[in-house]
Amino acid sequence: MEVVTINNLKETEKFAKKFAKLLRGGEIILLNGDLGAGKTTFTRQVLKALGVKGEVTSPTFTIMREYSTKKFNIYHFDMYRIKSPDEVREFGLEDYIYSGDNKSLVFIEWSENIREMLNGDFIEINISLIDDNKRKFEIIR
Repeated sequence: MEVVTINNLKETEKFAKKFAKLLRGGEIILLNGDLGAGKTTFTRQVLKALGVKGEVTSPTFTIMREYSTKKFNIYHFDMYRIKSPDEVREFGLEDYIYSGDNKSLVFIEWSENIREMLNGDFIEINISLIDDNKRKFEIIR
């Protein structure tokens, strides 16, 4: 496990760029943390570092947003409103996660809400609020 303390948005951007450089394709990134911890902010910064143009917004109400770059197809999910694994199966999350597509990246916010249905290799990022600006990132590979 790697632990990183982030003191402000500029450091979040720097850490996201470093993290983005490690992604090769096929990774599934699970993001956990309380409301306001910075899951979407971190994802936004990683996607920008990967070359996503335009606005990256939270998929809370749409469940999923799709982005693409020259190198990757990116699927950004938010499981905050999900109440059961059946809901997830209805919209085909498993098709994205287990596709075996080495040109895709999957980011799942609130993955703890669907943890029982997840298996395989993941990068798990737990984000904890320390204060208004400071965050602790625990990265488990």
